[in-house]
Amino acid sequence: QVQLVESGGGLVQAGGSLRLSCAASGRTFSSYVMGWFRQAPGKEREFVAAISRSGGSTYYADSVKGRFTISRDNAKNTVYLQMNSLKPEDTAVYYCAADGLIWSPALLSRADKYDHWGQGTQVTVSS
Repeated sequence: QVQLVESGGGLVQAGGSLRLSCAASGRTFSSYVMGWFRQAPGKEREFVAAISRSGGSTYYADSVKGRFTISRDNAKNTVYLQMNSLKPEDTAVYYCAADGLIWSPALLSRADKYDHWGQGTQVTVSS
């Protein structure tokens, strides 16, 4: 079992940056693929980014490609989401997720495939 705690959310002006962190408990962090998802009011949870167990492969939603960067530090049991050039439409609660059984890249964007979730952190981008 792994527990996830996100931090780093807040209020930022359009064009600004934020860095989200997700700290994981347990000694098997490197055995999990990690993902970031977000959910805006009245909308479904959507995929943002994912990273492989080693950190060697990353995947992004088209809407954030070129602006967001996902990374992980397996020694610190932490995954990060660097968000640059933020837009008002990026406003949402951001969740990190982990799963030990996903191996196909095609499944990384599917929220229903992740077994472990954090509580979420609010990101608000003002125009």
